[in-house]
Amino acid sequence: MGIYTITLPDVGEGIAEAELTEWNVAIGDHVEEDDVLGIVMTDKAAVEVPSTVSGTVAWLCGEPGDFIPIGGKFIQIEVEGPGNTDKAAAAPAVKAETPPPPPAAEPEPEPTASAPAKPAETPLPAATNATGNGKARTGVPAAGPRSRPLAIGEKPLAAPSVRRRAQESGIDLRLLTGSGPEGRILHEDLDAWAEPSSGSAGTAPRRIARPPATGVREIKVVGMRRKIAEKMALAKARIPHITIVEEVDVSALEDLRASLNARHGAARGKLTLLPFVMRAIVTALREQPEMNAHYDDEAGVIRQFDGVHIGIATQTGAGLTVPVAGHVETHGLWDSAEELTRLAEAARSGAATREELSGSTITITSLGPLGAIATTPIINHPEVAIVGINKMAVRPIWDGQAFQPRKMMNISCAFDHRVIDGWDAAVFVQALKKLLETPALLFIED
Repeated sequence: MGIYTITLPDVGEGIAEAELTEWNVAIGDHVEEDDVLGIVMTDKAAVEVPSTVSGTVAWLCGEPGDFIPIGGKFIQIEVEGPGNTDKAAAAPAVKAETPPPPPAAEPEPEPTASAPAKPAETPLPAATNATGNGKARTGVPAAGPRSRPLAIGEKPLAAPSVRRRAQESGIDLRLLTGSGPEGRILHEDLDAWAEPSSGSAGTAPRRIARPPATGVREIKVVGMRRKIAEKMALAKARIPHITIVEEVDVSALEDLRASLNARHGAARGKLTLLPFVMRAIVTALREQPEMNAHYDDEAGVIRQFDGVHIGIATQTGAGLTVPVAGHVETHGLWDSAEELTRLAEAARSGAATREELSGSTITITSLGPLGAIATTPIINHPEVAIVGINKMAVRPIWDGQAFQPRKMMNISCAFDHRVIDGWDAAVFVQALKKLLETPALLFIED
């Protein structure tokens, strides 16, 4: 038997380390060649690390959240044969400790026949008597929920007036412990059980005793959640945002979309709003290419791109990811729709590659039907612009003679104010508004 050490492979050009996000094996598990040992993350790409040998897991490099250097020891497996690691240099195998058995309980002494055991008397709190004179009554329990339910057929002790009041208030006397003689339930006990209200006593709501919630859970921020936190902190710390919100009448666009889906949807798939927005961005960028750029603030360089690579903010089970539709300037509507579907499925299943999760030059973010009236999107660093799509709703719009129902939607666009002036940002937003309100313009090349 020997020890085989598997090192963390190169998971991307220029990557020096990766974050361990998940183990698929534990010490003592048997693995076969090509089994997935664990998952590491770089940037926003999750990479599975397979086993290159068969054997028994003897050592793991760390816990989720740890950073592992490329080429560093990742896992050690006990294999048939010599392995590739000297046993003297191998990390000691960690075995699960078996908790010691609990100590044997000492036998209880048998009671003697001379005198039966007498339960210890617990001093009971003082309670105000029925006359309300404030004198303490000893040996009488305070009013409150019963520690045990009454037996079937057993009736609580209470005067007729107390029973009538309890019935009118919806109070179950079987739940109360009376403070009167022999446990008799008094009006004071009803007062302690029911919250007084502004109405009559008969409408007082029942007080439901609930224990306070005191639990605290610590959740380690690892993997995708950590990457999102770092990205958002970087963007907000380094980019001075300017956000412009504009109202857009998308009634004509929605009519066109419905017509195209009715005519071609069965054969080519359904069109959503996003392919039209992507086409509008491509068209608007022809006049303002400075929006399709990265700003390297450390080098003081703006890089404008001819190709339009649109990032689509997508919610997944692991958090927000931004898969990228590359060279959208070459896409038609259905091309964009097909690419959106493919990227969303890859991102949600964790199958998106590093290349599909990087390289965007401008980003679209949309909450779909859950969207609000307006949002303040955060720029995807190092880009300089992001387009936010908000919820669509039918609103009454004045046309000069009467109010007409129109399908309205706000767009929220944020810009890096270091390199994008407010005037240029407003021109870009107005271009998007015009294109979305007059969708025929989307199909005019010149």
